[in-house]
Amino acid sequence: MKALYYRQYGGSDVLEYAEAPKPEPGRGQVLVRVAATSFNPVDAGIRGGYLAGVYSIAFPHVPGVDVAGTITELGADVQGWHVGDAVVAMLPLDADGAAADYALAPAESLAVAPQSVPLADAAALPTVGLTAWQSLFEVAELTAGQRILVNGASGAVGGYAVQLAKEAGAVVTATATSRDAGRLYGYGADRVVDYVDYAQSPIEVAGAPFDVVLNLVSTTPEQTEALISVVADGGFHVGTMASGPDDPGRQVRTQRMFVRSDAEQLAELVSRVDAGRLRIDVADRRPLAEAADVHDASDGGRLHGKTILVPAE
Repeated sequence: MKALYYRQYGGSDVLEYAEAPKPEPGRGQVLVRVAATSFNPVDAGIRGGYLAGVYSIAFPHVPGVDVAGTITELGADVQGWHVGDAVVAMLPLDADGAAADYALAPAESLAVAPQSVPLADAAALPTVGLTAWQSLFEVAELTAGQRILVNGASGAVGGYAVQLAKEAGAVVTATATSRDAGRLYGYGADRVVDYVDYAQSPIEVAGAPFDVVLNLVSTTPEQTEALISVVADGGFHVGTMASGPDDPGRQVRTQRMFVRSDAEQLAELVSRVDAGRLRIDVADRRPLAEAADVHDASDGGRLHGKTILVPAE
């Protein structure tokens, strides 16, 4: 089979696309014929060695946290799944991923793939969808009627966060580039702000104060504190790339979000996709052979939206 892998940490130039051994499923695993994986910033973070203290990988390493595909083999003790089932999953971050013709997946991580979108497009759902879900409902405990600011909503997590927050009954303000405003309004955003001027002290954001600020941007400590200033007393700041200090005087809590695989939550997201309540947005579809270019674009800040990577037929 063909696979994307790297033998050492480094830039996008360490990535190779070449022949690799086809994996065999062990106990509790299934082998998936990959319809697509997707690029996530964590793939580049692991590749660059920036997360070596968090995720211990073995070389050569195959990236690709998301998988959408069809089960071709079952390992020992796998129940409830069958050869031919179309599935999606978020794979373990410290194991080989799905940037290959075939990938191993823990059976416990699987959810039935959505039926209303092409199977390859479903690879755009697991990691970012779970990040949005867990940030909003596990960490911040968002409820109907609350006001939320999604800072940096142009990206894939932001798109899902806006949709999920709106359906939960929240009043949603999103910061995003002007080219994404129409899409976010289509997702249900009540207000789209072009940018946040962190140079102001204190900063001003239309719609403030917010019960929840979901910060999807890599902000400096000073910028993070500025965002926390628009959180209402007793509210929550959740960051995917920054946390920030709590404000005990105003009972404002902060937490950095680290997503985990959760098959039950993923199945709920899939059900919403098939019910027409959650839209999957794919910005670009690229052959897996061009994955190094996608990594390079991300490293250079030129990647916009969600890119899926499709193995050769």
